[in-house]
Amino acid sequence: MAVSTSPSRPMSRKEAILTRKQVEGMIADGRTIIIIDGKVIKADAWLRFHPGGDKAIMHMVGRDATDEVNALHSLEARQHMSKFQIGRIEGRWNNFLPPIQGGRFRPYAHNANTVREEENDDISSSASSSPSVSAIFDPIESASDFRRRQSSKHSDLHEVSSYSSISSIELPATNEDSKLSLMDARTQQEIDFDLAKYPALDPATQQDIVRRYRILYDRLQAEGLFKCNYTAYFIETCRYVFLFSMFLLLLRYGWYGTSGLFLGACWHQLVFTVHDAGHMGITHNFTVDTVIGMAIADFIGGLSLGWWKRNHNVHHIVTNSPEHDPDIEHMPFFAISHRFFESLKSTYYDRIMTYDPFAKFVIRYQHYLYYPILLFGRFNLYRLSWEYLILGLGPKKGPAWWHRWFEIAGQIFFWYWFGYLVVYKSIPTASGRWAFVMISHMITAPLHVQITLSHFAMSTADLGISESFPQKMLRTTMDVDCPEWLDFFHGGLQFQAIHHLFPRMPRHNLRRTQKLVQEFCIEVDIPYALYGFVDGNREVISRLADVGRQAAILAQCQKTIAEKGEFTSH
Repeated sequence: MAVSTSPSRPMSRKEAILTRKQVEGMIADGRTIIIIDGKVIKADAWLRFHPGGDKAIMHMVGRDATDEVNALHSLEARQHMSKFQIGRIEGRWNNFLPPIQGGRFRPYAHNANTVREEENDDISSSASSSPSVSAIFDPIESASDFRRRQSSKHSDLHEVSSYSSISSIELPATNEDSKLSLMDARTQQEIDFDLAKYPALDPATQQDIVRRYRILYDRLQAEGLFKCNYTAYFIETCRYVFLFSMFLLLLRYGWYGTSGLFLGACWHQLVFTVHDAGHMGITHNFTVDTVIGMAIADFIGGLSLGWWKRNHNVHHIVTNSPEHDPDIEHMPFFAISHRFFESLKSTYYDRIMTYDPFAKFVIRYQHYLYYPILLFGRFNLYRLSWEYLILGLGPKKGPAWWHRWFEIAGQIFFWYWFGYLVVYKSIPTASGRWAFVMISHMITAPLHVQITLSHFAMSTADLGISESFPQKMLRTTMDVDCPEWLDFFHGGLQFQAIHHLFPRMPRHNLRRTQKLVQEFCIEVDIPYALYGFVDGNREVISRLADVGRQAAILAQCQKTIAEKGEFTSH
């Protein structure tokens, strides 16, 4: 490769132009290569120190991750990344599928006779996810459901597609291969439906969406919408103090159930501040916001902020991907896509999400179990937090080396004040303790509804590596419409689509941003999904019921195969 240099001084290493084949070769050699603003970043040395976890970086390998990085990181963090720059690229970058998602890469051929020019290299890395994309009948949207998702600008799309009812599908009589063909067909049908609803994936269209998204980002910056509203936080703090004070007062007078209700309500509200702090949306200082988040999450709530950040950052990058997004990986209790019937491997948990007999039974009734299971959601968060801290899944060196030990101290403090001083010492009877613990934890269930509401009913289709960051976020996330006076209850989580576009924006500014995002969606012809709280819940229950019916059909299909005695593909 010939590299032009200045006659006065040689080109620095960081300014060297790298070809696509060179980048592919480095990834094939196990390097962690990311493209940011045309810079080639080799993040190997930073991977185990990243405060947000290594998984988030691994999902950006081989990709132009400019928008993802800018959305999730401060200016200081982005400047720090320049230390790992090893070169530049010319022109628009065509994404590779990251290795963690199943991408395959060829070693770089150093022999000049074997190196082809980039414009003649039409072969890219494998675009198949691991395992192979398939699965049974994806949830089918009726034309009326589809119409509810469109803004007035998109009325011309209303009649794009109207799928037949799932009940009309003919079950394969005896052959497992026929079943798999049907599974693949249904997966493709969901992809085709999204391709009809959303802008084309050609480079020009997607680049225009990115360009307009960045213009919107700059406009929001100029209007000060990334600045925290500290007056709003003073009001929040007054609410927290009131709820915690009522918990202590009622505990003293022996109203244990009611006391637990106020403590649970306080936990519910505090999570919204932790969410802002985890995204550096309060002071915008990494250390200060991290301490605020850990002080609330660990010391007051008994949950790990480090676990949440590691989980949540991946969620923001691969939203609603069945294999990769931990926020929709709830087997064996919930499946929001037929693809979970294949016992997919989770790249986040690094384990198979087995579709075993228990899952087969539960998934069929998941729409009935949705709210009852979410009543116990906080207990699962304890488990995930302890697993993260005990196994040391966070960074052990670098700027976040001390987080684990600070959080462990917070866990000890929490279980001392809550478990020992409150539950054991302050409540004299076993029945009173039981009532207090269960009520305080179950009252946080609306939080789990709010978290799942914005994604469970949205698309889980994989449209490939050409889809832009803003389009993917809007395709996989919905907003919830509510009156302004209820914003305190939803805590900003009702603006999830906006939050996914601009994660570091403080939640008190999300409502002001909504109109601008709606205008952006009209400009780029992307449907903006907006539901009322009740309608949003109906959509989620409908999706769970659809997948449950698919599970029942699959069970019947397998039963038919067993009765016919043909197990050729088992």
